[in-house]
Amino acid sequence: MARIVVVGAGMGGLAVAARLRAQGHEVTVCEQSDVVGGKLGWFERDGFAFDTGPSLLTLPAVYRDLFLKTGSALERSVELVPVDPVCHYRFADGTELDVPNASRGRLTAALDEALGAGAGRQWADFIDRAGQIWEVTRGPFLESPLDGTRTLMRLARRTRDVATVAPWRTLRGLGSQYLRDPRLVTLLDRYATYTGSDPRRAPAALATVPYVEQTFGAWYVRGGLRRLGEALHQRVLDVGVTVLTGARVERVLVESGRAVGVRLGDGRTLPADVVVSNADAAQLYGELVPDQAADPARASLARSTPSLSGFVLLLALRGRTPGLAHHTVLFPGDYDDEFDSVFGTGPHAGRPRAVPDPTVYVSAPDDPALRPDAEHESWFVLVNAPRHSTDDPTAGLDWDAPGLASSYADRVLDVMAARGLDVRDRVMWREVRTPADLARATGSVGGSIYGSSSNGVRSAFLRPANRSPVPGLFLVGGSSHPGGGLPLVGLSAAIVAEQIGRA
Repeated sequence: MARIVVVGAGMGGLAVAARLRAQGHEVTVCEQSDVVGGKLGWFERDGFAFDTGPSLLTLPAVYRDLFLKTGSALERSVELVPVDPVCHYRFADGTELDVPNASRGRLTAALDEALGAGAGRQWADFIDRAGQIWEVTRGPFLESPLDGTRTLMRLARRTRDVATVAPWRTLRGLGSQYLRDPRLVTLLDRYATYTGSDPRRAPAALATVPYVEQTFGAWYVRGGLRRLGEALHQRVLDVGVTVLTGARVERVLVESGRAVGVRLGDGRTLPADVVVSNADAAQLYGELVPDQAADPARASLARSTPSLSGFVLLLALRGRTPGLAHHTVLFPGDYDDEFDSVFGTGPHAGRPRAVPDPTVYVSAPDDPALRPDAEHESWFVLVNAPRHSTDDPTAGLDWDAPGLASSYADRVLDVMAARGLDVRDRVMWREVRTPADLARATGSVGGSIYGSSSNGVRSAFLRPANRSPVPGLFLVGGSSHPGGGLPLVGLSAAIVAEQIGRA
């Protein structure tokens, strides 16, 4: 039995803690905040409540496996509700599309009806290719430790698999092979943002994101996604993990080149045989591990592109919206300008900016737990945004600049109104969350939601590996392999627990 300290009680930290305790290890989790869950946040005021992180669960098998292997079935702890339609889309030309949940036939029919005959076939052909990519990459890339370029070399032994994955192509490039309707290209582009990336630079392998959503379904947790975090926290406690909140880790202790524990902000030292970090990888290697053994990881991070961030409005609305879907996305006329603005590329090279005409994402679950009564609504509104940066204008914006957050919130509401979703006269109050707020709340550097983006052909191999170059130190969570989002975070916990179990 090993003594293990987990740094951070996000979903990755809690999941790996539960798995490691089930293996018989002594596990302590240190969380700097007074609450657990990380980016799976929650906000309440005047009877209105909001999930402030993920709003749906895909690939629930990951969490079913976690709960079964650490106690009892997931469904004994939370109620999963299928989201149907998964999303209501409005394109710049006024076209509207409802994407049904986990039904290829219904989706083909919906696309033909909304976009014209043949659109469904184009998308179906693309999803067929995405399914082939999923079968090739699921095992070696998503369910196994990253082994640098050797992982790609193992794949290269089968020429047919290399051709299927097309590692030299971008997501946009692969889509252009199948999708002739520009609105389908826009629909596909959105899935790159699930990893905080630019579809023009992200690898074709991200085609697996819409495949997973549309094949295995999209689910909501009754009472809000935060219930999943609460259930996992309870499972961690039930199996005997010690969880310390308000316990900020200021240093991972390294002796003779090996991680031997952590030092907390109050001066306490927790010795450990193994340390698992659920902190943002950039924070871990930039602030918590000064040892030279981590230099290769720092160099790799320096070559990667940080993910985009998000600007959020939490809206308390009077009245109800007829026909409102669980998720609504309002697309702009120029999606490329959005990516150029956020990442500081193209005509905005070296000058990231708040997107003047952003894609607007609205999450408004029809859940009594999220509103004071049947005559009100709670809306979570998100737009893609550049990271927070106070000293380098080429890296992002200073979101703490006086007046910026309020004026941009007004701009987002105006954009929504122009696209047919005007709620300005219904707003009772609003809460604004900027990338700077996200950085402060979660420790993610600059508020990068997913740590590193998937921009670039080699991006998967630049993402921090689960096994650190410092012996005894492991990484779990969205900023490490295999990536961000609830399913991948859960997979990272399984990978780390297996690596430690074999050590």
